[in-house]
Amino acid sequence: MSATRYRRFLKLCEEWPRDETKKGRDLGTFLRQRVASGFREGENTQIADPEKCDQMYESLARINGNIYRQRFPRVRDTSFTGVTVEECRLLLSGSMQQSMDDEKKGLWKTLMEKFSSKPPEDAPEKTSEK
Repeated sequence: MSATRYRRFLKLCEEWPRDETKKGRDLGTFLRQRVASGFREGENTQIADPEKCDQMYESLARINGNIYRQRFPRVRDTSFTGVTVEECRLLLSGSMQQSMDDEKKGLWKTLMEKFSSKPPEDAPEKTSEK
């Protein structure tokens, strides 16, 4: 039975889409990593809790099959903020995340320079008066 579970999870991983704009952060990549770690021995892996494993598979299969999207259709494809799907994709893309990280680094560096005990490298040195 473990071999069947393994094959079902592999098939789910093949069907699950990857979002290339979210390198390493998308659900498809996470799912593939979890399946690889959960089935380290492939078909020969002994599952500690088969019922929980089957339940997890069924939940993921429902998500992948858009069961809830079909059951609960949306009036508009926007969030409560009014942001469209495309705008959300842009905001969550890797390039946008990178630019936000760069901005954070800029702020951090500024704060470190401001509160650092040693003088900034480009500030003129003070000469002591005697």
